[in-house]
Amino acid sequence: MTMVSKIDEGPLPQQVLGPLTRAAIFLVVTVKPDAESYAAVRSFCGDIAGLIRAVEFRDIDAGLTCILGFGSDAWGRLFGDPRPAELHPFREFRAGNRHAMATPGDVLFHIRAGRMDICFELATQIMERIGDAVTVADEVQGFRYFEDRDLIGFVDGTENPRGGVALEAALVGDEDASFAGGSYVMVQKYLHDMKAWNALSTEAQERIIGRKKLSDIELDDAVKPASAHSALTVIVEDGKEVKILRDNMPFGQPGRGEFGTYFIGYCRTPRITELMLENMFVGRPPGNYDRLLDFSKAVTGGLFFAPSATFLDGVGEEEPTAAIAAPSVAAEMDSTAPNRDTSLGIGSLRGERNE
Repeated sequence: MTMVSKIDEGPLPQQVLGPLTRAAIFLVVTVKPDAESYAAVRSFCGDIAGLIRAVEFRDIDAGLTCILGFGSDAWGRLFGDPRPAELHPFREFRAGNRHAMATPGDVLFHIRAGRMDICFELATQIMERIGDAVTVADEVQGFRYFEDRDLIGFVDGTENPRGGVALEAALVGDEDASFAGGSYVMVQKYLHDMKAWNALSTEAQERIIGRKKLSDIELDDAVKPASAHSALTVIVEDGKEVKILRDNMPFGQPGRGEFGTYFIGYCRTPRITELMLENMFVGRPPGNYDRLLDFSKAVTGGLFFAPSATFLDGVGEEEPTAAIAAPSVAAEMDSTAPNRDTSLGIGSLRGERNE
């Protein structure tokens, strides 16, 4: 599938293609179910660029950026129609005891910089502005580990695309012209069983990941298992490998025995990342799953769309005529509708498949 992009002639993207940084905050919030809260968040969209500039100016060299993404349900209530062509609730995958779960989230803030203090300051200012209108669903402070390694000891992000390839991989183009310059963002928080992982030999760990631990060189296909993480996350279409842009970060609290990876992947279509998740959790073929999941558990999952900066700048305080009305608190409490089952990186379509 060949897709020609004209991003450089169209809307200005958010800083999706920004360089990897030493620190990040991943903040996911849900909007409170009343019209005033949705109006507050909608108004904030037009102000976020100015807020970022104000905080960034305190240390230009820190490279502060912040990317906003919006979940499927929130999009309709915030912006109405039209909507991004492939935006939908996070698709869950379940096989055996492995579960890529969906968790609540209306708005994602991906804040990154060379210093944690400036990330912290921007997150503080964001919550000062919209804190009364939202509820925090998840907040993670990530950091770069030695040699850009994950806490399990392997380099993370080796195969990230660069330059024009990254642009083609991450940003929507002419296939959805109304939202060109935007990007689909998938996030998952993984917790690692470090005691069990460290009990493995280095050779066993390398076979699970598909790379040498010290040198980061990929194992030869003759010895790399078909279940290796690096094998199952390769997606080929029309004879060409298609990629996503990752900006994963380690996180943790050693005093609590918490060690994890925050997976975040940007792509011009969520279908590619979903295929990766299916390969990992269900298997390719089914049963040939990613053995890393025997040691890492996904505890969150969300799909968001990060529209262009041009789109955000054009959002006003007035409610769009086609917006879906925000439910009242009473309606939420009285609803008898069943919860939607919308059931890492470290990978298709909706549905649960068992081995």
